[in-house]
Amino acid sequence: MLDFPRWKVTSIVGLLVALMLLAVPSFLPERVTNSWGSFPHPRINLGLDLAGGSYLLLEADIADLKNSRLETKRDEIAAEMKRGTPRIEIGDISTAGGKLSFLLRDVSQVDAARELLLKIAGGGAGLTGQREWDIQVVDGQRFVITPTQAGLDDAVNRAMQDATEVVRRRIDELGTREPTIVRQGTSRIVVQVPGLKNPQALKDLLGRTAKLEFKLVDDNVDPAALAKGLAPIGSQILPYQEGGGVIAVKRQVIVGGDQLIDAKQAFEQQSNRPIVDFTFDSDGGRRFAKVTQENTGKRFAIILDNQVISAPVINTPILGGSGYIEGSFTAETANELAIALRSGKLPVALKVVEERTVGPDLGAESIKAGLLASAIAVTAVVVFMLVTYGRFGVYANLAVLINVGVILGVLALINGTLTLPGIAGFVLTIGTAVDANVLINERIREERRRGRSVIQSVELGYKEASRTIFEANVTHAISGVIMLLLGSGPVKGFAVVLLIGIATSVFTAVTFTRMLVAQWLRRARPSDLHI
Repeated sequence: MLDFPRWKVTSIVGLLVALMLLAVPSFLPERVTNSWGSFPHPRINLGLDLAGGSYLLLEADIADLKNSRLETKRDEIAAEMKRGTPRIEIGDISTAGGKLSFLLRDVSQVDAARELLLKIAGGGAGLTGQREWDIQVVDGQRFVITPTQAGLDDAVNRAMQDATEVVRRRIDELGTREPTIVRQGTSRIVVQVPGLKNPQALKDLLGRTAKLEFKLVDDNVDPAALAKGLAPIGSQILPYQEGGGVIAVKRQVIVGGDQLIDAKQAFEQQSNRPIVDFTFDSDGGRRFAKVTQENTGKRFAIILDNQVISAPVINTPILGGSGYIEGSFTAETANELAIALRSGKLPVALKVVEERTVGPDLGAESIKAGLLASAIAVTAVVVFMLVTYGRFGVYANLAVLINVGVILGVLALINGTLTLPGIAGFVLTIGTAVDANVLINERIREERRRGRSVIQSVELGYKEASRTIFEANVTHAISGVIMLLLGSGPVKGFAVVLLIGIATSVFTAVTFTRMLVAQWLRRARPSDLHI
């Protein structure tokens, strides 16, 4: 137990020094660490409650998702019925009452239509295998397709998973550090962005669905019908950004935003107005080129979130697979749109239902209070151990101080985020870090009272107390792991610091102090311990 060869001493000291050095960059300004080179530097990030920033609670618009599913399935059914061999003739597909319904014009095609619908809308929902859509035939020739609850639940779950990733990509594009983005319940997302100076820009960015579509303009619509909001079959009426009116467009999508591979803010060469340049993938470029070749002289609409922002005339075929979007943009709004398009469209509309902004002054006060609490805790522990255990108290105090540096180093190594509850866990760890030394020292006292020699007392003290120390800290760690797995936000911050503190305090209190005591015994060979 007290045998520490030179290689073991060197390894222990080297490990502790290396871990403490990892904490150094966290105490230096970023401009200093950035000048060290391009390699990553370990740094402790400050959470929302310490650095200030924005907290948003986003809620998905489930009604919008339902309507979007209906619209998508309607277009899919209409297209597939036309492609059928033979072609299946149907009337206009209604979406009234949250259901899809259409009349089959030829009764003899009922079986063919049902078979086709089973392929389109008869798949299983998620892992349960339940149908996403219920298909019924009413009055011999009317089909009614109803979305099932299982299908809707699965669609919501998939949409929220995708939305969480889209939100994460958009926030990463803003260049923020260590945002927290987690799902809450079935239809909400919690977003915490430390250090964000413009929360309104974040709200605008996350509130934009960024559903980009290119469709042909229907110029054959009667102006009187257009004014009444009536569109012919195969077309739809959308708000038009220019002049605040409306415009009729074909329902068929030429190219969608999911076929974009890049979008960036730029300036139009002649007028120097802010625009958004975009580039399609190879398939999107071919489709766009084909449509513009076949419809030269006609107009096409650039639609963003179901609003037409531009409807230029196709003067010449657009063959390069790229173009630009112009509108009433500023440089900032054009950049926000480019970010939204690059990160992908949200599968479901999100709205802000709760918002909190934490100022940096409050965070500075929290840090000051946390440092004061830590200093008081360390001072009280140091004085108590010195008075109670003398030399062995000095070793315990040295272990506590090193433990503080090691915790910070490990936290920096994993790029952890320090929150106010994390500081509480830090202070708690300092207070409990000497528990192991108290157990060891009291056991050494007990062995001396039994008449054992100095070496035997120290060896048995560490050996017997270590078992109790490990068992106690295992139960402590189990509680921390449960908080880490089941908690969120502040609870996780507390758990992370607590778990790091448990591991480092056991090592420094048992192994490091045992090494110091062994070196002293070998050097001084005392006749008594005076403990």
